[in-house]
Amino acid sequence: MKSNVPFQLFACCIPVKGVSRSIVCDVQRKASAFIPNSLFEILTEHKGKTLDGVKAHFQNQYNETIDEYFQFLLDNEFIFFTESPSFYPKMELKWEEPAFVTNAIVDYHENSDYEMVFTELAQLGSKHLFLRFFKEISLESLNDIIELIPLGKILSLEILFPYSKTVNERTLAQLMEKFTFIFNATLFNAPKNEILTTSNQQPISLVENEMSIKDCGVIDTTYFTINRKLFTESQHHNTCLNRKISIDNEGNIKNCPSMSQSFGNIKDTTLTEALAHPDFKKYWNVTKDQISICKDCEFRHICTDCRAYVENPEDMYSKPLKCGYNPYTCEWEEWSTNPLKEKAIQHYGMEELINKVN
Repeated sequence: MKSNVPFQLFACCIPVKGVSRSIVCDVQRKASAFIPNSLFEILTEHKGKTLDGVKAHFQNQYNETIDEYFQFLLDNEFIFFTESPSFYPKMELKWEEPAFVTNAIVDYHENSDYEMVFTELAQLGSKHLFLRFFKEISLESLNDIIELIPLGKILSLEILFPYSKTVNERTLAQLMEKFTFIFNATLFNAPKNEILTTSNQQPISLVENEMSIKDCGVIDTTYFTINRKLFTESQHHNTCLNRKISIDNEGNIKNCPSMSQSFGNIKDTTLTEALAHPDFKKYWNVTKDQISICKDCEFRHICTDCRAYVENPEDMYSKPLKCGYNPYTCEWEEWSTNPLKEKAIQHYGMEELINKVN
């Protein structure tokens, strides 16, 4: 360890401070590691110093601890030593996307004009599409709908579909091998919980439970995403609702299908007209740094968010209802059994849904 040479964080390794502990997010390797807040202070307030300089600042009272900190940072390749730290600028955290819409959720409605919807989504710049079916249709009809998606414009597709004799892990795998831009699929009401992959390594998740529109918004470590795109977007925008447009199973155009406010129906309103409504982008710039409790959480820039279901329905900056993490104790608990959430659960009419799960 070079004690007399300044240390430098790799640009892709970014520390995020929480109220009780911090993490270092390696957005290149898509990984993270917990660190104490005292180490966060060293990384942010003493950057560009030598190891000896850091120790001197603390009057050499914590030399052994500081040595352990730096050995940890080196072992995880979060830092390096250089005589020219100014040669290595920080990563820019600006976020840009040349599209009016980047992603869309479309819930199946039998009278929808899917060709028109998909064409307009492509014109708006949406590259990612999530098709959700809460009622069964034939495999042939599913195939026909996917055929309408303009290839080369909408680049990735995710599917949610009820398990049946005709649409199951075998037939869906065949469909996904035909349409290689399907990057993920979930079959609910399945006989068991299992994750499979197609020959093209596309995942198929089998889920035993019934699923509905109210199942969205769950905050869990399995949904954490560590990459530059989400990390930088999180600095400026809401990572769930920014540049998103949705159509629910009645044809209503919304920011998210689970939200109450509609901006027209596809029978008489174009997606472009809905986007022009002054309230459509209301939540696009609500960041985790503004949300109650989330702003104190070390996971805030790798986490998902939900504005459809929040702990206080009267407060647009309230914590997501379906989050069971407490950043003050660093503990996870089952959100649905928390008595402090009971009022919000009743407000959203989730009692029956929760009783089925529990």
